[in-house]
Amino acid sequence: MTTDLPSLSPCDALVAVMVAVSASDSRMRTSELVAIQRMVDHAPVFAQYDDDRIRAVSQTVMTLFEEEDGLDALFGLIREGLPPKLYETAYALACDVGAADGRLYENEIAMLAEIRDQLEISRLHAAAIELSSRVRHLTL
Repeated sequence: MTTDLPSLSPCDALVAVMVAVSASDSRMRTSELVAIQRMVDHAPVFAQYDDDRIRAVSQTVMTLFEEEDGLDALFGLIREGLPPKLYETAYALACDVGAADGRLYENEIAMLAEIRDQLEISRLHAAAIELSSRVRHLTL
């Protein structure tokens, strides 16, 4: 296991959550990558964020996904870097990435459940966030 893990800024941690959802099914779809970039470009929480960091954060996530206890390490980094007031923001961003391609795959659903658990998102709040994400991504 990697012992020299980088620390994550709050925005890095938000990006890591989004990348984790996208990569959870072993296929990062273009629509998901575009959604991540769009959220970093437009969400107020990223106003001061250097989006050149996305690549480094993504690489950290991918490296940890390949390690035996990497998911635990990833969530440790996320919780360490992310203030609790942004936990629901992280979950909302994660849901939007999952919904970006019009459907949720089994591994994405499992990753969202893990994020809910790791960030202690209440079921009621999670349901509201999930509904909001779903209706924003409906197509005709």
